[in-house]
Amino acid sequence: MGKVWLVGAGPGDPDLLTVKAVKAIQQADVILYDRLINQEILQYAKSDAELIFVGKLPKHHFVQQDMINFLLVKHAKLGKHVVRLKGGDPFIFGRGGEEAAFVVEHHIPFEVIPGITSGIAAPAYAGIPVTHRDYSASFAIVTGHRKEGVEEAEKWQALAKGIDTLAIYMGVSNLPYIEKQLIDHGKDPNTPVAFIHWGTTDAQRTVTATLSTMSETAQKENVINPSMIVIGEVVRLHDELQWFEESSAERRLHEAIV
Repeated sequence: MGKVWLVGAGPGDPDLLTVKAVKAIQQADVILYDRLINQEILQYAKSDAELIFVGKLPKHHFVQQDMINFLLVKHAKLGKHVVRLKGGDPFIFGRGGEEAAFVVEHHIPFEVIPGITSGIAAPAYAGIPVTHRDYSASFAIVTGHRKEGVEEAEKWQALAKGIDTLAIYMGVSNLPYIEKQLIDHGKDPNTPVAFIHWGTTDAQRTVTATLSTMSETAQKENVINPSMIVIGEVVRLHDELQWFEESSAERRLHEAIV
């Protein structure tokens, strides 16, 4: 019997990969990897490792989840070391819990190697601390794909009134709904918002707005996936604390000159 590792590849910057994740990748016989991982990470794989792309685009899955589950079990039962390599952290909107449950159901040993999630890393690279003594004593990670209903209304009210900083994943396609729900449930329309596109990579771009203008701003500035949405007073620190995008631009200019 082999073993399955559910490995977090981090938010994009390959230097943010954990040492333990590197060791697992180096030992893997089979690696099932997602769309958003940095391809540089695959250089750690053995020359004879089987690399299987199982990425997903919004509303388009190259490989269905049932097939991913099947492949994990199939290769592990062949006695192989299998790494399921996911962007960010396996247990934060990565369906890692479902995959872990599936391999357990088939009596296959597994291990989880956490990764740095984009909800913390992307704001940090944009100069936005998700908590701050003066601005934020609470922080929530939220999916942007939420459904309407009585129960959802209660959740939106809690998010609008009870949490200082929101990090919203996969929300770009649902911005008008998110904006309306937060404002309708009591969040100040002037609350600052940041969109962080391709956070922690050289392609990172940050666009700021307010809650009441975020849909309009996103359309005007052509904000697309993958982008982390941060809502809260901590966004006001972006202009003062931003460090990565300026240094990245300077580095690209220096490389172009050289």
